[in-house]
Amino acid sequence: MIPKQSIDELIYRSCMRLDAKDFSGFLALCDPGFRYRVTAFSPEIRKEMIWLEHDKAGLKLLFDNLPRHNSDHSPITRHVTVYTVERDGDDGNARVVSGLQVYRTTLDGGETTLYAVGKLHDIVKVDGATPLLVDRSVRLDTRMLGIGYHIPF
Repeated sequence: MIPKQSIDELIYRSCMRLDAKDFSGFLALCDPGFRYRVTAFSPEIRKEMIWLEHDKAGLKLLFDNLPRHNSDHSPITRHVTVYTVERDGDDGNARVVSGLQVYRTTLDGGETTLYAVGKLHDIVKVDGATPLLVDRSVRLDTRMLGIGYHIPF
């Protein structure tokens, strides 16, 4: 059985790879059937909004096309704290909930601000030699992100 520490480290490594813009390294931590989405609840329309949804191939395409986007190149840093890890005996997966804070540092002056807050809801495959991400749902509390940033959280 894969220890909880290995699951925690997978979550932390996934954020470190995205911080470093090591997109192939991030995707290597993901199962072939990986799904990714970013959601937020809108009190104005009283509905869940899906801001981004991709499978592993769709994320790879997004990452490959990032140089073509006119986007904000300010680095962001993800700070994650794993809250809970619950193992499902039937499907060989663990469900992980983590707190997420995303900080943005401007290129022109080095000012760092809190950019977004939310939670990561991950499903981790734990029936192999190493844990792999099967599903990541980023549930944001922050809804005002501005424009021009295309890298997933």
